[in-house]
Amino acid sequence: MSVQVSGPRAATVEAVRRGRVRRASRRRAVVLVLALLVVAALVLSLMAGQSFYPLDDVVRVVMGEDVPGASFTVGRLRLPRAVLAVVAGFSFGLAGVTFQTMLRNPLASPDIIGISSGASAAAAIALVTLSLSETAVSVLAVVAGLTVALLVYSLAFRNGVVGTRLILIGIGISAMLDSVTSYVLSRAAEWDLQEAMRWLTGSLNGAAWEQVVPAAAALVLLGPVLLTQGRNLSAMQLGDDTASALGVRVERSRVTVIVAAVGLIAFATAAAGPVSFVAFLSGPIAARIAGPGRSLLVPAGLVGALLVLVADFVGQFAFDSRYPVGVVTGVLGAPYLIYLIVRTNRAGGSL
Repeated sequence: MSVQVSGPRAATVEAVRRGRVRRASRRRAVVLVLALLVVAALVLSLMAGQSFYPLDDVVRVVMGEDVPGASFTVGRLRLPRAVLAVVAGFSFGLAGVTFQTMLRNPLASPDIIGISSGASAAAAIALVTLSLSETAVSVLAVVAGLTVALLVYSLAFRNGVVGTRLILIGIGISAMLDSVTSYVLSRAAEWDLQEAMRWLTGSLNGAAWEQVVPAAAALVLLGPVLLTQGRNLSAMQLGDDTASALGVRVERSRVTVIVAAVGLIAFATAAAGPVSFVAFLSGPIAARIAGPGRSLLVPAGLVGALLVLVADFVGQFAFDSRYPVGVVTGVLGAPYLIYLIVRTNRAGGSL
């Protein structure tokens, strides 16, 4: 039996319905535009460089045809680099906004709370002290990222996890791990130092399919896990008690999203290095352009992919010298971090 609503209440219900429809339409339009921009940036990165190849040559190479000149430059140099940029950027953006949403704090990104620092410290030790292969470095970085995340979560857990406590503990552990990295680098030989610094800065130079495949596999396996938790994450933004009242198993959902997000960060970092501030910036940018409403997971992932693609292209060709992608994203992210801290302080809030 349907209930007819009339008068002012009917007008309110209609206004709410229109608002939801408008927000949903805006969200779909933003996702579509971001996806088109990612595809355009990907195609541009395959076409342009020291030499320019027309779109039809690029398409032929991607389809597996042998095109003189283009098969090597596009197929073996540019294509793995561009695909890794998309995979790593989407992983960073998706995992970063997951932490920010779950902990209700824009500072709760893997760059800030020590996960990236753990992977970096392990990679520095593997490269400089142990002289391990790139595959072994990647494995060790993944294990270290997961271990640091578990340590931070364990230390922050006290009848639940409070975002501020986790962030402060993460910042402290990050500082300790950064000190370990600096100490290892200070004792490195010149040839080891160059390789370590290339990795620690965050770089797509020398990208190969051997790096792309594990990161892509992690995204295919763990990305859907986070996407299926989008509704629970939105409920957890309201607080643990409210989320529990809405039927969310808070601790179970929290552990699930932390494991999935840390896995994405660890594999992306192992493939491309700790590309700074992409995980930190993607969520706020997505929130600004998509507006309030449903989960920001997909928009933030697309923003992350677009950031890494554009930053890598700018680092290669916009200046007299070539810069790793992590340098460009660091230039973008550091001012925003300062702005965020200053704004929070002026508002009388806490981190």
